[in-house]
Amino acid sequence: MKDIMIMNVKKIALGASVVFFANFAFAQTLQDGINSMDSDKFAAAKTNFTSMIAKEPTAENYFYLGNTFLRQGEPDFAQATENFNKGLAADKKSYLNQIGLATVKLGKGDKSAIAEIQKIVSDSREKDAAVLFRAAEALTLFEKNNSPDLAVQFLNKAIERASRKEVPAYYYYTLGDAYRLKRVPGDAMTAYDNALPLAKNKASVYTRIGTLWMAAQQWQQAKTSIDKAISTDATYAPAYKALAAYNIKYQENAKATQDLINYTKYADEDPYTQLEIAKLYFTNEDYANSKAILDKIFDKIDDPIKFKLRSYVNYADGQYAEAKQNMDSFVSKADKSRIQPADQGLMGLIAAGLAKTETDAAKKSALQAEAQQKIGLAKAAKDETLKWDMELAKINGGGASQAAVNAGPTSPEIESFKKLVAANPQDSDALYKLANAYQDAKNWNGAVVTWQKMSTLLPDWAPAYYSQGYAYQQAGNNDAAKISYEKFISTVKPAEVEANKQTLAYAYFAVAYLEKDKDLAKAKDYVAKSVQLDPTYQDAVKLNAEINK
Repeated sequence: MKDIMIMNVKKIALGASVVFFANFAFAQTLQDGINSMDSDKFAAAKTNFTSMIAKEPTAENYFYLGNTFLRQGEPDFAQATENFNKGLAADKKSYLNQIGLATVKLGKGDKSAIAEIQKIVSDSREKDAAVLFRAAEALTLFEKNNSPDLAVQFLNKAIERASRKEVPAYYYYTLGDAYRLKRVPGDAMTAYDNALPLAKNKASVYTRIGTLWMAAQQWQQAKTSIDKAISTDATYAPAYKALAAYNIKYQENAKATQDLINYTKYADEDPYTQLEIAKLYFTNEDYANSKAILDKIFDKIDDPIKFKLRSYVNYADGQYAEAKQNMDSFVSKADKSRIQPADQGLMGLIAAGLAKTETDAAKKSALQAEAQQKIGLAKAAKDETLKWDMELAKINGGGASQAAVNAGPTSPEIESFKKLVAANPQDSDALYKLANAYQDAKNWNGAVVTWQKMSTLLPDWAPAYYSQGYAYQQAGNNDAAKISYEKFISTVKPAEVEANKQTLAYAYFAVAYLEKDKDLAKAKDYVAKSVQLDPTYQDAVKLNAEINK
């Protein structure tokens, strides 16, 4: 899913209050906890801070533990609140824990918390760099509820206070995050560059720089920075998460799967970290691994997002009733601010799936109307979590599921090429031969699925989309065929038009033919382009004459 494809740097930019302890080993334990959070080892961090509380139940230690629950992939507001309240019980004037509670409000969508944070800083008289830092951190933590201008202001003051001794690298990390939210990438990069010589683990900084390049869609620079992170510290888990996002962008599914395996290896077994991994597996279209991880942790996490992810997995398996039940659970339990346009779109697709088997005419009509309305909301929001039109076309047209492929005809050639593809999913030659073997056997669902894998492996290779359209058309799914043909047309580069003239002529004709009873203007435009490309193509010539009478 797009909102989880690009690793958000705010999830890994961490810091620590400047706290002095008489016992050096105890201070080292604090640093261990901070390092664990920075490495996405939240279970280890929680163990560290819980141990610190057991030794000395101070307000600051309760704050560190509570803050860990806010920094994990999906915040646990209840656990965070509990610890911040315990911190205030230990010291009712604790500015850190006051900021913690205000951060919870902000995370839940209550923007009045921004003014609260501002007042807490004012009450502290801006004397403590740690309070200024934590206030700024809170104002950069949430993608939709933040105040980066105020955060920059607080961070500059924190850096000024801390400069009397030594500015911690994480002050600059968070300053970079604030500038990212302000959409000032140059200043963000400068802040990360300032952090680089101060950071004990430079992999942390290189990863942030890499994700900043990704946000700017400068992919080669992003890859270079992420590679530097891994070469600096091959055990730094967030670098592999960033690399997975990079490979998912380039639809390098096998590489992304290996990145996620490495991320799992170097992060820890904290259920919320595992939830992040399950989401990334889903984004990588690795539904089996996503489901396996989700099943393992489902009862260990309280966050209702688990129902949403399970709904997506159910949908991918064609289990529409189960998908609806889980999505309904998410909507009923989650804060309304957490329901995204993509969730509306998924509910629309689920309704379309349920409509397929509904026998009551009134209920069927209502489900179809719901599908159009909710998918329309996702498309209006320009959400690209799923290919909404293609997903709807696949539901309405049926087929193309693995079960449909297995139920179709096979041949010795199919079985042979299936083994080659299973041994190496990146073997484009084997995929090409398997797709053609399915077509020779008239197993059109098999051809559709295989050409889809080919286009995922080679997204810029236009013929895969044309072949997928042809297979969909032969399978009787005209809506999906039309979408595939249009993808072929848009993927052919100008320099390739001459070599693809005849194929383009057919694609334009096919779309025109399929649109002639729905969108006559578009059909006229497309058939004219078909004739222009190949004036000898008689089917296009006849259709052109017919619809221009």
